Amino acid sequence: FILPKSCLFMVSLKEIFVHLTYMTLHDSSLSPGEELWDNSAELERRCRLGSEVTSLSRSFSTEKSEHNFRLSSNLRYVLFFSMYPDRERPWRMFAVSSTESFSMNLTDFRDNALLKLQVGGPFMTGMEGVPAQEYILIQVEQMVEIGSRRKRVQQILHNWTIPLHSKRNDQILTTRTFEMLAGAPISINVQASLLDNQVVPLSMTHQSLYVTVETQVVIAGVILAGVYVLIIFEIVHRTLAAMLGSLAALAALAFIGDRPNLKTVVEWIDYETLALLFGMMILVAIFSETGFFDYCAVKAYQVSRGRVWPVIIILCLIAAILSAFLDNVTTMMLFTPVTIRLCEVLNLDPRHVLIAEVIFTNIGGAATAVGDPPNVIIVSNQNLRKTGLDFAGFTGYMFLGICLVLLTSFPFLRMLYWNKKLYNKESSEIVELKHEILVWRQTAHRINPASREETAVKCLLMQKVLNLESLLRKQLRTFQRQISQEDKNWENIIQELQKKHRITDKVLLVKCVSVLSIVIFMFFLNSFVPGIHLELGWIAVLGALWLLILADIQDFEIILHRVEWATLLFFAALFVLMEALAQLQLIDYIGEQTALLIKAVPEAERLAIAIILVMWVSALASSLIDNIPFTATMIPVLINLSQDADVNLSVKPLIFALAMGACLGGNGTLIGASANVVCAGIAEQHGYGFSFMEFFRYVLPLFRVFAFFNTILK
Repeated sequence: FILPKSCLFMVSLKEIFVHLTYMTLHDSSLSPGEELWDNSAELERRCRLGSEVTSLSRSFSTEKSEHNFRLSSNLRYVLFFSMYPDRERPWRMFAVSSTESFSMNLTDFRDNALLKLQVGGPFMTGMEGVPAQEYILIQVEQMVEIGSRRKRVQQILHNWTIPLHSKRNDQILTTRTFEMLAGAPISINVQASLLDNQVVPLSMTHQSLYVTVETQVVIAGVILAGVYVLIIFEIVHRTLAAMLGSLAALAALAFIGDRPNLKTVVEWIDYETLALLFGMMILVAIFSETGFFDYCAVKAYQVSRGRVWPVIIILCLIAAILSAFLDNVTTMMLFTPVTIRLCEVLNLDPRHVLIAEVIFTNIGGAATAVGDPPNVIIVSNQNLRKTGLDFAGFTGYMFLGICLVLLTSFPFLRMLYWNKKLYNKESSEIVELKHEILVWRQTAHRINPASREETAVKCLLMQKVLNLESLLRKQLRTFQRQISQEDKNWENIIQELQKKHRITDKVLLVKCVSVLSIVIFMFFLNSFVPGIHLELGWIAVLGALWLLILADIQDFEIILHRVEWATLLFFAALFVLMEALAQLQLIDYIGEQTALLIKAVPEAERLAIAIILVMWVSALASSLIDNIPFTATMIPVLINLSQDADVNLSVKPLIFALAMGACLGGNGTLIGASANVVCAGIAEQHGYGFSFMEFFRYVLPLFRVFAFFNTILK
């Protein structure tokens, strides 16, 4: 069979076609004299057969999507977003001193409910060690006529005091929202209380909003709940759910009068995290070509002497230790391929082992100040450093707590999996055959036939799927379940596996190990040496480019096919969603309500209740929303709470409770931590994806144990 040259539009497609043609011509299920493509009628029949299979799959997916997710609800968000224009926010530059003030009048307030002021200047960020002696006073005044018959004028005055920093270096932006009465003009007066006659330069912008803070919080809560409903019940893919949630949140901002422009929305995306993910995906994709992951799987099987639980404990312990010094995402990207190959060798279900690994990765990341982003945010805060909360002190305290969590988690994990059958219910041949069918089917669905040659290739793929399904039915009819929890002939199995799974490219392995070692070493230096001005994303991308040059990759598209683009889009949409929810005052509202609950507790029990409350709120919030903006929001709330004379609480126990809850709270849901999403994406690419509810079913008991022992430790 000769394929026309126009069909060879990419090298990977050519390899698939040749491979499929060879396997189909040598299929044992066909008679020796049977011809596959002897005439055009046979080609047309098989193409029609593949098209019917594809159309059935598409029609079922379309009916399910139309039944569960209405198109009208999507258009509603688009209409809200398109009906309200971007609000221009011109910045007004001015200067004030002890003798000169600044005033402005707003006459176009109309029926708005809130006035949002954003002021930039050399302000203090929180607790600076000494009380502020200089400050800026902003007065927002509104004269309102009340009464229906006998009208009288009532003055509404809001005072906003912002402390000034002694050094006029950094420009800090601060925002506050004022509740105003509709229809009355507003006067804004800015005064300065200074020790000398210096001039303080300031910048200010204002914006009018249509709804109250409580309404914004309700809207944000409804949007967040809707996103979780889409993900939990798998109505749509989690990437599409995050994108729809982002669109709904942006539509809500447009509805309240705070629609951001496209430049602002793009700035919300954390490109450092995306660059880190992209660079590590490229490195792992090239690394997998060496056969190193198969070799590691065989060695782990040899060390465990064919027993399952020693392998799982070793993998989880190594993952926890590495996560204490590396980023959790990096650890899971390196461990997930090894774990999948190991489970395939042992005939295990990789989902159970991957979930256990990602749980211990999040636990280990909380042990040090550089293991998890919330810890980095806490240690980097200059105000907390002045209280003695440095790298060594933070790591020493958190390390003791995490060791206790690890000691209790291993036996509890064994009890949790006690009745779980980690082995696959079928033989390894049947499991591999099912997995092969899934991979071929996914490959066929990814081809969008735009030409006759592409249609022929897709028909070949679907024909191969049909042949494999026929072979699978024959094996299932004759299969007898014979599963042994411990292989008695593990030595013979190891010898066979060592012959089958070897290092395929030693030269490429040396290059990959060298580049990856340097990248990991630079990760360490970035955490401990402040003189290196390269972020983690830059290090990963530069390492990927370096390895691409050394490996001399000819077909770059094959490497790009292994990049989890759906995962990258999910994180980008999630960043936009979380920032939009923050603009809707959801995160600030959670912090303020937590502070109010702590103040309501009697003084004798206030510290213990405050620690438990902060930890539980942080854990629950971090399992639902991103823990990075939540931690950044809660730090000034806890600092101000500790400075309140009526509360009389130390800031260190509250910060430790925040760190423990924010880091371990990522184990609460599938999207609670970045490592969870990355692990699920890689597993799905290998054909072993797990859903939101599958992850939640396993982590819920462990989540309760974490909170219980952390409460005892506090």
